[in-house]
Amino acid sequence: MAAVVAATALKGRGARNARVLRGILSGATANKASQNRTRALQSHSSPECKEEPEPLSPELEYIPRKRGKNPMKAVGLAWAIGFPCGILLFILTKREVDKNRLKQMKARQNMRASNTGEYSLYTRTWLGYLFYRQQLRRARNRYPKGHSKTQPRLFNGVKVLPIPVLSDNYSYLIIDTQAGLAVAVDPSDPRAVQASIEKEGVTLVAILCTHKHWDHSGGNRDLSRRHRDCRVYGSPQDGIPYLTHPLCHQDVVSVGRLQIRALATPGHTQGHLVYLLDGEPYKGPSCLFSGDLLFLSGCGRTFEGTAETMLSSLDTVLGLGDDTLLWPGHEYAEENLGFAGVVEPENLARERKMQWVQRQRMERRSTCPSTLGEERSYNPFLRTHCLALQEALGPGPGPTGDEGCSRAQLLEELRRLKDTHKSK
Repeated sequence: MAAVVAATALKGRGARNARVLRGILSGATANKASQNRTRALQSHSSPECKEEPEPLSPELEYIPRKRGKNPMKAVGLAWAIGFPCGILLFILTKREVDKNRLKQMKARQNMRASNTGEYSLYTRTWLGYLFYRQQLRRARNRYPKGHSKTQPRLFNGVKVLPIPVLSDNYSYLIIDTQAGLAVAVDPSDPRAVQASIEKEGVTLVAILCTHKHWDHSGGNRDLSRRHRDCRVYGSPQDGIPYLTHPLCHQDVVSVGRLQIRALATPGHTQGHLVYLLDGEPYKGPSCLFSGDLLFLSGCGRTFEGTAETMLSSLDTVLGLGDDTLLWPGHEYAEENLGFAGVVEPENLARERKMQWVQRQRMERRSTCPSTLGEERSYNPFLRTHCLALQEALGPGPGPTGDEGCSRAQLLEELRRLKDTHKSK
């Protein structure tokens, strides 16, 4: 039909029209070929007419295209897994830390409550005096000649005589040998102190009491009754038995050549005093009778104060000269140096002192006096300013950067560790 139309056009319209009709004809033919190919493709895709694809030529090899690796995929996977795990670990760790802190706080509260109850019974009721009397009887039976062998010190007319009493206490006689006058410090066993007074052939004219505890003041009554002119000195804040002459900070007691200054050092008790014998009148070293404030490589427990109070009292002692002799209220040297070795194991001064103390104690010899210069080198309670000790145990400065606050916290931690060490 298309050919007939084209022939007719050629005859009637001329050559120009014939070219147009040829284009139309070629377009129609192309469309028809396209339709035929579409039908063929449809017939091949249908299930009924599905044919196997022609195999590739043996010379050709099919290589599938590899997709590039995404470097962020591993990062994203790690983040997706690690982030929630990290949050969970943080929560569990914080919870465990909080539990430990709570346990420590409860333990401290229970210890303080227990100590407070026992301490109140000891200091405020007649049970404390009965306990002291029981201690006195047992010590006299166990140590008829005293718990340690002591050696007096003589300085140009002034004699310091340690007297071992109870199971580990020390009383002292300070004697002006020229005048024959004596001062007793913390005479807890009146029988032992009286025996020393009679042996030395002196007159007791004064009793210096560092604090009210019975193991330091238990002999006040018997000795003051036996020696009628004897005066009993101490702090009015402490309730010292048979006190006759109250003292305040920096007050001086004069007996013959003896010039003894009272220094207020609260903490162990509210009215605790230490007594400093001035060495200038007899051209010798000064002597500090420290009661329960300071021991060889140790310090007393804080019963009636805070760590800040005790730190201030220890700083008062630190202000004295290095050659000042320390005469403590107890024989705690070996135990205290053992604890000092725990907190400062590389302290060579402590190691040397420990070796000397162990030799002394093997023969039951007294370890006093030491000097304040020695104590500064190994006593951890006097070394709260040392950076090594602060880094090892201290909580660091407080929010205000207050060094005093940080030292008080370190002192409190040392005291807690010492109490734990003692109980083992």
